[in-house]
Parts: sequence; C-alpha cells; structure tokens
Amino acid sequence: MAKDLLLEIGLEEVPSRFVRGAMNQLKEKMVKWLEASRISHGEVKAYATPRRLAVLVTNVEEKQADVNEEVKGPSRKIALDAEGNWSKAALGFARSQGVEPEAFFFKELGGVEYIYANKSSVGAVTADVLPEGLPSLITSMSFPKNMRWGAYDLKFVRPIKWMVALFGNDVIPFEITGVQTGNVTRGHRFLGTDTTVAEPNQYVQKLREEHVLVDVTEREQLILEQINGLAADKGWHIGIKDDLLEEVLFLVEYPNVLSGTFDASFLNIPQDVLITSMREHQRYFPVLDGNGKLLPYFVTVRNGDRTSIERVAKGNEKVLRARLSDAKFFYQEDQKLPIADALAKLETIVYHEELGSVADKVRRIQVTASKLAAALNADNRVLDDINRTAAICKFDLVTQMVYEFPELQGVMGEDYARKAGEREEVAVAINEHYQPRFAGDRAPASLVGAVVSIADKIDTIVGCFSIGIIPTGSQDPYALRRQAAGIVQIVLAHNLKLPLDVLFDLALDVHAARQLKRDTAEIRKELFDFFGLRVKNVLSEQGIRYDVVDAVMAPGFSDLRQTVERAAAVTAAAAGERQAEFKLVVDALTRVSNLAAKATTNQVNPDLFADDAENALYAAWQSVSSQVAQALESGDAAYAISHLASLKSAINGYFDRVMVMAEDEAIRANRLATLAVIAEQASKVADLSKLVW
Repeated sequence: MAKDLLLEIGLEEVPSRFVRGAMNQLKEKMVKWLEASRISHGEVKAYATPRRLAVLVTNVEEKQADVNEEVKGPSRKIALDAEGNWSKAALGFARSQGVEPEAFFFKELGGVEYIYANKSSVGAVTADVLPEGLPSLITSMSFPKNMRWGAYDLKFVRPIKWMVALFGNDVIPFEITGVQTGNVTRGHRFLGTDTTVAEPNQYVQKLREEHVLVDVTEREQLILEQINGLAADKGWHIGIKDDLLEEVLFLVEYPNVLSGTFDASFLNIPQDVLITSMREHQRYFPVLDGNGKLLPYFVTVRNGDRTSIERVAKGNEKVLRARLSDAKFFYQEDQKLPIADALAKLETIVYHEELGSVADKVRRIQVTASKLAAALNADNRVLDDINRTAAICKFDLVTQMVYEFPELQGVMGEDYARKAGEREEVAVAINEHYQPRFAGDRAPASLVGAVVSIADKIDTIVGCFSIGIIPTGSQDPYALRRQAAGIVQIVLAHNLKLPLDVLFDLALDVHAARQLKRDTAEIRKELFDFFGLRVKNVLSEQGIRYDVVDAVMAPGFSDLRQTVERAAAVTAAAAGERQAEFKLVVDALTRVSNLAAKATTNQVNPDLFADDAENALYAAWQSVSSQVAQALESGDAAYAISHLASLKSAINGYFDRVMVMAEDEAIRANRLATLAVIAEQASKVADLSKLVW
C-alpha cells in the first residue's frame, strides 16, 4: 500500500533571491533519490516560504522494487588468464556486483564474448531506507552563499530550526545539527503558532490555518489579485516588474496588499529616480497613470493580515519620505557638479589595473567612435554629436545618484547633460549608449547613440580579450556575451554597413597604443569565434534551421546584414513547394563543389573546351556571374540564389556529356577550373552541402 511522504526544512529567513532555486533543487534531489532508490511514487510538489523549504510526494511505495538484471563485465580475453583461471579484473567485477565467480556466464555482443552475471536483490522496506537517505539529501544541497553555526560543520543557506519528516502517519527519525525530525511545523512568526501535521496531505491546509500560504503559486496569485483589484478600484496602473514580484513573493508568508502616498513635490525629480528608489530600497510597486506618468502613490505587500493596515501604510509613508528626501538631496547636489569636473574625477577611478582608468576607457571610446563615424560616412553634425557624446558618456558615474543606484547610469547622465545645456541629441545618446542593457532590451534609436554604444562595447570586449579575460562556461564577469550580442543587435537594427573585421581592427588599433600583451592575430581569431556564437543565436532566434545557419555562416559572417539576408533567402528557397526544385539545384551545385575541390587554378581557357556542353556551362555562368555578385553586394541574396539556380540545366548537361577527369592534363585542369569559378561564387551564398533534407 502506498503512502504520502512529506519533508519540510524549517529555517531562519532565507534571502528571497535564493528561495525558488532552493525549492526546485530540493524537489529535483528528492525525485532523483527516489528513482535511484527504486522507490515508485506519484506526483511531487514543492513548497517554499522565506522560513521553509518543503516537498510532498504522493503514493510512495512501501517497498523498493526488486532487482533482477544481467550485468556485463570484461571480455573473455580479459576475464581469463593464460591458464584459464579468472583474472583480477573478473574477480574485481564479481566483488563489485556482489556475486560469486561461479555464477558467471558468457554472451556474445558485437562479435566479442563477455562475462555476465545475474544481479538479484530483494527491495528493502521504504520506511527503513528513508532515515538513511533523507539526511544526505538535505546536506548535499548547495546554495550561492552558505552559513555555518554553532560548532557544526554543515554549511547551509541558513541555520536549520525545525524539520518535519513524515511517511504516512509515521515520523521518519533522523537528526541534523542537533535538530530532530518530528511532525510539528511552525506557523506565521506573529500570527500563527506551532501546529501538528498528522499526515502529509494535511500540510498545506494546516499551515494555511496558521496564516502561512506555503504554496508559491497560490501566494503569487493572491498578490496579483489584490494588486489588480486595487488598480481597478483606484483607476491606477501599477507597475508590476517581474523581478520585484519574485522578490516580494519570497519575502512574505501571508501577503496583504496596501497602498500609501507621498508628497507630490517629489515628482519634480525624474520619475526613474523615484521608481528606482521605491523598488530597490523599499520593494514598493510604483503607481502610474494611463500615460505612464508616475503618481504620488505606492503599493506594497505586508507579511500579515489587515489588522491596523492604515497604521502600517502610515509607517511605510514615513520611511519612503526619508528615502525620497535622500534622492532629492543627491539630485540637487549632482547638478552643482560641472561636467568637466566630473570627467576629471574619472581619472581616479580604476577601470581595470591592466586597462587603465575609466578616463582612459573614455578616451579609447572617443577614438573608436570617431573612426566608426568616418567608416559609416556620418555627416558633420552627427560626427560632432558622436564626438561630444563619446567624450562625456561616463561623466555621471561619479555622481551621488549613480553611486547610490548604479542601474541609473545613463539615465542620470541624460538628465544632467540636458540641464547642463548639452544638445538634446547628445543628452539622449548618453543614455542610449548603454542599450541594449539586457536580453530583449531595445537598441539605441539614434545613430549617435548606436555608434557610441558599439564603441563602448567593442572597447570592453577587445580590452578584456587582449589581457586574457575570455568567457568560459558560465563565467562571464564582465558580461562580454551580452555586449557582443548588443553589438550584433545594433548593427542589424540600424542596418549598418559595418563588417566585423573592420570593427575588430579599429578596436585593436586603438588598444595597440598601450602595447598588447597578446598576438593581434590570435585575438582577432578569438573575437570571430566569440561573435560567431552570438550570430548563431540571433539566427536561431529568428527561426532559422540549424543546418541553414551552418551553411550561411561557412563562407563567413563578417557582414552581419548579408549573413541574415542569406539565411532568410536559403530558408525561403528550402521551404514549402519550392523545396523539391531547390534540392535539385543544391545537388547540382554540390556536385560542382565536390569536383572543384580538386582544382589547382581558377583560370579558365575557353580555347581548351572540347565539347559544346563546356561552352554552354561557361556561357551560362558568365551571363549570371555579375548579377550574382551585384545581388550579394546589394543584400538581395534571394536574387543571387535564383540566378545560381538558372545554372542547373547547364550543370546537369555538362556532367551528362563531359568527363571532367580527362586523361589530357591541360583539359582536365581547365575543366576543374571551370567548376572552381562556379563553386567559388556559389559558396559566397552558402555552403549548400551542409543542408539537411
């Protein structure tokens, strides 16, 4: 008969950012342990609040499954020695499987004989296995940060205060750091009491009675219902940011939403400052009108019931007033700092010990941005704006507001620059040059912002690569992957004619002034490999098949615009009703490419043609060659593919009538050269041999 299993770990308050991951980890470990222990079970549910992690498993069998399986050992050649006795390898296999060598038998697999053993064992009673397995399951958990307490060696996210472990009605007995398991859990710290859980299926309801909503989904739905209800009643738009909702969700056990107000005079401060202060310091949700303008109200979530809720609101208003007063002070003081003085302070801020100060970085951005503007043929007004933006793009890093709220870098720069009398295009571009800040963020809208953003990001990437800081695995402390993806996004969004090799060379030349410690050619190759993965991601996100991605990137991807265009064209040609016809074209061109690989020259001599089919193919290629080249140059890859497709009949006729590998060396070389010039041009579209049908 199956029983339910409950495991709850009661803790001191866990940082909200750790809770969901810990909850999921406990569930995963429980599932894996049950499977490894051969214990069948039903649904597995995970629960969590700031003070507890729990998992409830339904229909857990009372006995492990029996084992009866054949286990393969070493081959006969290894298992027997020269005298025909069991070797050390065979005896070791017997010990590892808990069988006697006499029980071995031979079976053939893939033409080789191996020894096998029948491994049988009777499953143990689940109630006897749980007290041994659950403690190690708990202590094996890992967290971003750990604690040790008392004289115990265990490292855990927070000290364990109580544990509930039930299999059916029975307590699973074990102890960790002096805490013994039982069937008593703790309710809300102020509104609840200790309560006994007689059996696992009572767990959620028992805690609900003690003002703890342990089900994460239920808690989140309640918060959203209350916020949306308040918004509907007041006619507000309440800005619910996912990361703030996630944080609040794991700060409370019994949520109740309330609202408060603040002095409308604070609205003279940029609303990004007010919103950031409310979210980061107080975990408040901002209130906006229908046009997205901040209103002098806030919404927060109380960890408790609605008793004296008005008094709680007043207390929150008092705290918020102090926070907003600080923000107002920072804002007013920052405006007294001239931009030139702020730039001077950048000289004292170390960007990286091997890459100089932030001021050094700004100077590199200036040079790179200026060269990019020239490469893009920017007009004089845009060039002036680019130079000014690049020169002052980081000045707000030394302001008190950005020191307090680093996420406002650029936002404050735009506001302060505008108030200092900078041109509007420059002020906006100071903010834009940080875009895109994250995956899904928009690219800079202006060309000025786009150029300075690219200059800033490529300076960071090349600088890091030049001193050996290259992302590996999950390690990317300088967010280089995000910045490379940002460059790709900006180039495509603005349709910039800016090949990656030109961009890399510009940045490498600027960094060469400080004498690079690594070989430039090696850095350049690493940059292409690094950006190649970002380009693949972009194409994949656009729904391009993996084989098409590989095919269009094979000729090179330096020209991002052309790479995307070629991918789209090949995808369109290989889809739908046109697929069968396109496959015939690909087959013909692939045959050309395979033979062309043997060519030693691409110089064709028509005088050596010995068959009309040779003249026909060469004439057909000459008639479309310039059009293919022009189509690729203009970015019309679909047009290039259509012209290459027109060669199919001439190619098939050529192979039907012409023996390419002729005995005459000159004729053979000339025929291979003919195929080589066609293959070379086709390869500029894609390596069609990589397509999978």
